[in-house]
Amino acid sequence: MGKFINEFKAFAIKGNAVDMAVGVIIGGAFGKIVTSVVNDIIMPPIGWLIGGVNFSDLKVTLPALDLGAEKLAPATINYGSFIQTLFDFTIIALCVFMLVRGINRLSKKNEEKPKEPEKPKMTNEEKLLTEIRDLLKK
Repeated sequence: MGKFINEFKAFAIKGNAVDMAVGVIIGGAFGKIVTSVVNDIIMPPIGWLIGGVNFSDLKVTLPALDLGAEKLAPATINYGSFIQTLFDFTIIALCVFMLVRGINRLSKKNEEKPKEPEKPKMTNEEKLLTEIRDLLKK
């Protein structure tokens, strides 16, 4: 049991687990923002342009079933909500794509910068020989 707890501590303390948790939390909050943008900003003008349609009200109502003693309520297919969810997904996917694209470009720039090779330091013998050579040239 102690080994399991130690392994869990090592996992939880690693940066990857913490980064992943932060990403999930921020992603959830971002999803709410995008949903609000779609529902409150994008869809109303689109609905207005096509004749005042509220997408969340778009649905197909299936007929009610009469089973004799009992009558089942009609079921609905809410395709308007589905359209709004597709807009949500598209915007979120576009934002994530742009974020990943930007991160990839930054990482490529860092990789492409060639590192200048360090010049080897001259030993005392090499310094002396260089001085002798320079003196002989004169």
